[in-house]
Amino acid sequence: MTSMLQALPLISSLLAQSSPETNADTSEADTSVSFIANGIDQGREWLVAHGPELILRAVTFVVILIVFKVLAGIMGRVVSKALSARQVETPALLKTFFVNVVTKVTFFAGLLIALESISVPVAPLLAGAGVLGFVVGFALQDTLGNFAAGIMILLYRPYDIGDVVSAGGVTGKISAMTLVSTTFLTPDNQVMVVPNGQIWGGVITNVTANDTRRVDLVVGVGYDDDLQAVEKVLAEIVTSHKLVLADPAPVIKVHNLGESSVDFVVRPWSKTSDYWDVYWDLTREVKLRLDREGISIPYPQRDIHVIKPDEAVAAG
Repeated sequence: MTSMLQALPLISSLLAQSSPETNADTSEADTSVSFIANGIDQGREWLVAHGPELILRAVTFVVILIVFKVLAGIMGRVVSKALSARQVETPALLKTFFVNVVTKVTFFAGLLIALESISVPVAPLLAGAGVLGFVVGFALQDTLGNFAAGIMILLYRPYDIGDVVSAGGVTGKISAMTLVSTTFLTPDNQVMVVPNGQIWGGVITNVTANDTRRVDLVVGVGYDDDLQAVEKVLAEIVTSHKLVLADPAPVIKVHNLGESSVDFVVRPWSKTSDYWDVYWDLTREVKLRLDREGISIPYPQRDIHVIKPDEAVAAG
């Protein structure tokens, strides 16, 4: 037993010499723990020194954003009330656009002030935003053109939702409008979306802008017919139609001496909503009534004279 106790120091010494990797690992672990502890101590000291300032900046940043958020809402309501005044007739879409612009610009100004309050440089951000806006604007120049045209349409209001319009190569009823496009509902129930730039860059015809509209008809009769009798019959046809307006008075006049007919213009007035009913009814009634009265409606004719060869030689 005594000999075993005497051998323990020697065994320990041998084990220490035989496992250097174990000692190295222990040393590295102690170093890592010491490094982490020092980092924690330094972080604690930094928070103690700068924590109040950080909290104050964060609170200032949030308060400024909240204040400008409320201010943006107030500005939006003020603009909305101003545009809704009776003396200012503004389309709903344009009013919404102006309200959104005012609210967003106000909040953006508050964001810049809030960033400045926490010592964030604003000038580089604005420069970067300007460059980005230029790139995006160049890439979306067609869309921006339609956007600008949409604003002009809303300002000058050549048409509104529900009007029948011929513009941009399309004729139909306006069913929807945005700042970049206008939606048409055609008479055969097709939905066509036309860019506003294509509309504003051409002729715009608002068919239903006025409550009344003139119906234009051309009636051709033969040269052998009695013109006074024809004019009397046409006047009876027009004045007997219940949808034809008495004021303005219809116009029935000899308009043209054509190659094969004498042409009358028949121009009654009707409500815009009754235009096609009047047009179709009068066209049908003119044909039926002239047939009953024995008045001819000539169609283009051409006389062809065939000359025999011997007759041609004799004529020559």
